[in-house]
Amino acid sequence: MTSRKTGNNAYHLAWFAALSVLSGLLVAGLVLPAAYVMGSVVKASAASLESLPAELEIGPQSERSKVLMADGSTLAEFYAENRVYVPLSKISPIMRTAQVAIEDDRFFEHGAIDFRGTARAALRSASGSTQGGSTLTQQYVKQVQIEAAVVAGDDEGVQKAQEQTLTRKVRELRYAVATEKKLTKSQILERYLNIAYYGDGAYGVEAAARHYFNTTAEKLTLPQAALLAGLVQNPVATDPVNNPTAAINRRSIVLNRMAQLGKITEAQATAAKKVPFDKSKVVEPPNDCASSPFQTMCLYVKNVLLSDQFKSLGKNKEQRLNALKRGGLTIQTLIDPKAQAAAEKAVARVIAPTDPFISTSVLIQPKSGLIVAMAQNRPKLGDKPGQTWYNYSVNRSMGGAEGYQAGSTFKVFTAAAAVNKGIPTTRRYNSPSPMNFTGTTFRSCEGPFLSPQYTPKNSTGVGNFDMKQATMKSINTYFVQLQRAVGNCDVVKMAQAAGVARADGKDLIKDPVPGSGGTGGFDTIVSFTLGPVEVTPLSMAQAYATFANRGVRCDPIIIKSVTTKAGKSSPVPSANCTRTIDPEVADQVTKLLEATIASGTARPANLDDGRDQAAKTGTTDSAEAVWLAGFTPDMAGVSLIAADKQAPQYKGRSRRSITGRYSHGTDYPYGHQLSGSGSGDAGLIWRASMRAALEGGPRSSFHAPTGKLVDGKEVEIPDITGLSFKEAMAKVEAAGFSTEVTYEYSSYSEGTYLYAYPTKGKRSINKPITFVLSQGPRPVAPKPKPTATRTRTTQPTATRTRTAPRPTASKTTTKPKATTTAPKPTASKTTTKPKATTKPKATTKPKTTTKPKPTTKKTP
Repeated sequence: MTSRKTGNNAYHLAWFAALSVLSGLLVAGLVLPAAYVMGSVVKASAASLESLPAELEIGPQSERSKVLMADGSTLAEFYAENRVYVPLSKISPIMRTAQVAIEDDRFFEHGAIDFRGTARAALRSASGSTQGGSTLTQQYVKQVQIEAAVVAGDDEGVQKAQEQTLTRKVRELRYAVATEKKLTKSQILERYLNIAYYGDGAYGVEAAARHYFNTTAEKLTLPQAALLAGLVQNPVATDPVNNPTAAINRRSIVLNRMAQLGKITEAQATAAKKVPFDKSKVVEPPNDCASSPFQTMCLYVKNVLLSDQFKSLGKNKEQRLNALKRGGLTIQTLIDPKAQAAAEKAVARVIAPTDPFISTSVLIQPKSGLIVAMAQNRPKLGDKPGQTWYNYSVNRSMGGAEGYQAGSTFKVFTAAAAVNKGIPTTRRYNSPSPMNFTGTTFRSCEGPFLSPQYTPKNSTGVGNFDMKQATMKSINTYFVQLQRAVGNCDVVKMAQAAGVARADGKDLIKDPVPGSGGTGGFDTIVSFTLGPVEVTPLSMAQAYATFANRGVRCDPIIIKSVTTKAGKSSPVPSANCTRTIDPEVADQVTKLLEATIASGTARPANLDDGRDQAAKTGTTDSAEAVWLAGFTPDMAGVSLIAADKQAPQYKGRSRRSITGRYSHGTDYPYGHQLSGSGSGDAGLIWRASMRAALEGGPRSSFHAPTGKLVDGKEVEIPDITGLSFKEAMAKVEAAGFSTEVTYEYSSYSEGTYLYAYPTKGKRSINKPITFVLSQGPRPVAPKPKPTATRTRTTQPTATRTRTAPRPTASKTTTKPKATTTAPKPTASKTTTKPKATTKPKATTKPKTTTKPKPTTKKTP
């Protein structure tokens, strides 16, 4: 066997050398030194003829990747070359015959080199007539080299594979010999038919059949096959879409050759020539997200695949993009097309693409992190009016444009942080409007700090509220007081635990607040509970889904699987579901939000279908953005309407409000005036999206809180011995206790800190620690003035004298103004005065402007 193989190699070498010399002389048109030619041939030893270089040792050919939705329908296809690889058995016999007839009719008869054909081509070229002498195998080798160079981004390699030089021809012949020793004729033909370019962006016979005739390679007819076969020689000049006459003429040449070779009859050729090319059947192949039915959702999927989450597809973004466009991947997403279509419809009903607003709707499955839908009022990608290249639901690294302040939807994180600290939902605060917090102490993650000028207002009422009432009515001043009691640091960390993230990708605590000019993070912002952070709708959907999932946070996911064209699975990121919030805390918060959608500010968005549901509205200052965020046990979602900062109506303005402006959704062709409220505007979208996504699904129930946090945790009272009034109060409040201030008469000057109680042991965090300040010495009643006596002379009687009453403490009508170390008291009364256990030495008499009223006061 070995001797026979050696003999064949010697035979090939001899002819290879002879043809190299002949081809070099005739084709190159110059005489090369014989020593050069023969030296090159000797180097091409028998061993080299059996080995392929690295650029030919490639796997399956470059193919387009397909992204599928949950029901198996196509979301998008991605490719650099429109190719669908099919086996030879899936290519019609007439197509195989036509291609061989016109390119290399002796393909199945000769070896890697067709000596007869090469010599004939060389002689005709010498006589002034050009004729290609390459075998089909040589053409395949040439295409492989071009493809390998393109994939590698080697432009020079592409040119080298096509250069008209003797060196290239000799190399091509050698590679052809090696190829035919590794592959059968049928394998070479299959690969050739799949790699060849058929013009107008179609690579391979399957893609060409779909593009030109809206059929498959397996179903090609004689007229169709002959037309495609003729394109390979000059696909640009003869493609039927752009050059129909040239394509038909070339088809006739193919049909004549087939008839000449006896592959078809003259009658068949004549009949085929009469079939016109039907341009109406041309199908433009879908490519990238512009061809997707859900373009912005597709853009998100693409960006996820190109991100560092998918390092399995490549070390960097360029490699991952190459894998997506050439790897022939099958990507299975979890997108529900029905829910996505419904969400897009829900947005479109209220906000039109050309309205000066941004509107989105995002739905997530709480237990899995699955993104069910992601819709926006500009669903088409492009530069025309009403189109965009942004996905407004995600952060900038994933194709987003900007974030949006979330307003009062952030109050849920303050409530959760309070409950987590042991503050029960029965905690009450007097909540006036406006309420001045300027100069009061808040606590960041670095420690206490004084609030700058800050006087928030309520838009939904004033009064004394507990946490449930304040959530239902969305009372701003209540939640600022609650945040102050909990501590900013704990509130911000609770938001992070739920899943909230800045739209710019920076950290809420570690990175400075945009535009602040300082170094502090959002834990230094006293209005954090009112949602001043620019976040994304996807981030907020994840955060509310965490509460729906009883404190288990799942990262949003969209990709279920990635399969290579070889059938192997590629790793995909998981939802990484992790408990980040105590389940009892999540249940308590859910109960608050149940009441809010049942009879609070979110009531207009109620699904009214008997499901357990919870929600919170959100409106920013001046109603620049309005939100509705909510969930059932099975679905969480947020909807947003915000002013588009780039719209002519808002561009350059510092105050951008949607209130009173008109939208033109499909339900309102003549305009709909927006109210500037979370439930009245965004709630319309949320309700429609959620109803559609939940239709036919399970009806799970929320978990009722166990009640262990109703009365508050038992907490150790911190030691405040030796601390000033301000220091002691800050330490007590940092432990989670509320505080109250009372006054009593003493020998110390007014406003002097006397003592606090209780100061030892454990105490329910729902019960306050009382601080006692001096009201000053008890006032002394003035001495009474003497009165005159009247005596009758006619009849002696006893004399009656009117005297002053027994002295009592006089009542004052004003209360003392505390020093800078004491907070301003609020109204409350006590009936008994606690017994002081210790009294600090009074050393400083604070300044006062009014006389005190001897009553008990509470601070917020």
